[in-house]
Amino acid sequence: MASAVSAIFILDLKGKVLISRNYRGDIPMSAVEKFLPLVLEAEEESQAPAPCFTDDGINYLYIRHNNLFLLAITRKNSNATTVMLFLHTIAEVLTEYFKELEEESIRDNFVIIYELLDEMMDFGYPQTTESKILQEYITQDAYKLEVQVRPPMAVTNAVSWRSEGIRYRKNEVFLDVVESVNLLVNANGNVLRSEILGAIKMKVFLSGMPELRLGLNDKVMFESTGRAPTKGKSIEMEDVKFHQCVRLSKFENDRTISFIPPDGEFDLMTYRLNTQVKPLIWVEALVENYTGSRVEYLIRAKAQFKRRSSANNVEIHIPVPEDADTPKFRSGIGSVQYVPEKACVIWKIKQFQGGKEFSMRAHFGLPSVKNLEDADKRPPMSIKFEIPYFTTSGIQVRYLKIQERSGYAALPWVRYITQNGDYQMRMPDSIKASKMAPI
Repeated sequence: MASAVSAIFILDLKGKVLISRNYRGDIPMSAVEKFLPLVLEAEEESQAPAPCFTDDGINYLYIRHNNLFLLAITRKNSNATTVMLFLHTIAEVLTEYFKELEEESIRDNFVIIYELLDEMMDFGYPQTTESKILQEYITQDAYKLEVQVRPPMAVTNAVSWRSEGIRYRKNEVFLDVVESVNLLVNANGNVLRSEILGAIKMKVFLSGMPELRLGLNDKVMFESTGRAPTKGKSIEMEDVKFHQCVRLSKFENDRTISFIPPDGEFDLMTYRLNTQVKPLIWVEALVENYTGSRVEYLIRAKAQFKRRSSANNVEIHIPVPEDADTPKFRSGIGSVQYVPEKACVIWKIKQFQGGKEFSMRAHFGLPSVKNLEDADKRPPMSIKFEIPYFTTSGIQVRYLKIQERSGYAALPWVRYITQNGDYQMRMPDSIKASKMAPI
């Protein structure tokens, strides 16, 4: 399916055009005037405005970034996913150039933005979109715009994301497997939602045009080859997305991740596992509310992972009534802080070893009389953490092979990190007359 775009616009929130680029000339530029009224009409009808809609035979596709709309319009039956991805790429490239992408930075840099739009798209088709390559020949020094007469070879090569002639005295590759755990537990302790979002992030400092091959304990690969994993388990990844450098045909044929990497930092791939996750850090709360006088909390936290691992920089955010005052705390580990502007208590534990359990008590006065039912409708507790050298899914890098025609030796480094994503636990209703021990 074609992905031709007729025109690109950058507008402010009032619908005023800041930047426009007409690529094909098959649509009147006045078509943009209908965009914001159509979006506002959808909002008035209590609908979430769709990112893609059609009016009078013209397709509108847009994203919102800070105080801007990035809009593409076309008459073609274009691939909407490709167009939306291109709009996000424009936002990323402009952010790389100007640090902050907002109305002011657009007005201050319109000349270089037009140069970038001309290089990134040709006759409505995406072309060079790699920020690092664009910065080699479209540069901005203070208020002076410098454009090289000859673009770098990367623009005309098949490998458009990497320049030729890169040299390092020490050739190294750093690979991080980072997994974020999304979790929601109800007040009864039942897991309502859980998933793992993973990313393989790389920092590449290699000379020349190296070929890299990455092997994972991929279940589909083992099944297709009839082999069994040598140790541990295999995993089945969903929603796998690769950087453009990965040879997709090679992956589809034999599940080999083969690629010529960009120079420096980039995300090689992302994936998702929709699986039942055992809470890594379990937090339960006991709340005793004395109407209009005080409220007391007993918080217990347990690290439910292997003892040889430790969670770093753990933060447990416990919501409290907005009118609470005169806080008193007692904890077996870490520090406790009352943050009145957020109506919460933050319990910080610098290092939480696996298998350990700790408790914290908190006492607050309540200067005003509030309805108990409102007090019980608290937001959930949220937990932040980072566990190095550990993955929840069990993903493993089996090998990372580096080949370059000059035959130099390169050092690969692999690291695993698990961290919180949207990790929340709901608090139970207040209890009466449990007579907690005083602080």
